Amino acid sequence: MSSETLENTFETAPEQEARIREVLDFLEKHAIPYEIYRHPPLPTIEIALEYWKTIQATHCKNLFFRNHKGNRHYLVSFECRKNLDIHSLEHQLHQGKLSFASPERMWRCLGLKPGSVSPFGLIHDMELAGREDVNPKELYENGHRVKFFLDKDLQKAEKISFHPCDNTASVVVSRQDFLRFLDLWGGEYEWTEFTIG
Repeated sequence: MSSETLENTFETAPEQEARIREVLDFLEKHAIPYEIYRHPPLPTIEIALEYWKTIQATHCKNLFFRNHKGNRHYLVSFECRKNLDIHSLEHQLHQGKLSFASPERMWRCLGLKPGSVSPFGLIHDMELAGREDVNPKELYENGHRVKFFLDKDLQKAEKISFHPCDNTASVVVSRQDFLRFLDLWGGEYEWTEFTIG
């Protein structure tokens, strides 16, 4: 069963609501239970923690990178209070030099805007083969543009929270249901023991 909690009363722009609804529709279509919490835009973890303190879940920081050639993309998720050293990440992932993806890339690959990076954006990384708007050089052999790395510590979380492709809401799912979501996405993901401060 899915439920919605209004944390604050405020107006959500139609394009923001459309992004959120797209995620919720996907979860509902595949019978993935969720809880959604509405709040003002939360562009940083520091601001978000004020609104997340009553939500029982492990909240995540999510970063989106590209390689130095610009033909490979990596989504990285870890518990929100941790800090990630990008140079250490490069050594751990063995994917070459990484840099943050541009807003244009973020939108093209995941349908996301800066401040709203989320694994739920992976719904835009499905059924890409043969599409005229997709550069085949960006596709992995599995037909996806994104490889997903998750901190191994998230395997201990009972519930996990991510933005539903817009930072005016947070969606909570169980770890098991999140793994079902990843199976539906069908791309490659890897649990990694990050060097995190």
